[in-house]
Amino acid sequence: MSKTAVVYWSGTGNTAAMADAVVDGVKSAGGQPELFTADSFNSNMIDNYDFIAFGCPSMGCEQLEDTEFEPMFDSCKSKLKGKKIALFGSYGWGDGEWMQTWENDCKSFGADLVCDSVICNDAPDDEAVAKCEDLGKALA
Repeated sequence: MSKTAVVYWSGTGNTAAMADAVVDGVKSAGGQPELFTADSFNSNMIDNYDFIAFGCPSMGCEQLEDTEFEPMFDSCKSKLKGKKIALFGSYGWGDGEWMQTWENDCKSFGADLVCDSVICNDAPDDEAVAKCEDLGKALA
């Protein structure tokens, strides 16, 4: 049975709701999910998981949250080469450019993006929740 870490940061609860849906998807596919906030996950934990889903909303000018999530993620980069990961997050403005930038960053250091990233504008609607559950199933 595969072990999946779901690691996220959420300011308004939108990305937290997405993380919960990813966890539900992993469970429904028979995987073992563990949910972490960004401040409770670090690079030393990466080898304990077969898959990792990272979730972060767009902040500021189409960027990752920079006080908790981005420092944690930057510290993990060197251990993510060849690791099967997926990305998700919400945004309140813009067009999702932060996700495209984040995906390209992950590809540049060799992470294996196993499925399409999931983004939603503001709170996840039924379609976004279903996509997050599918993302979780892909990681199980």
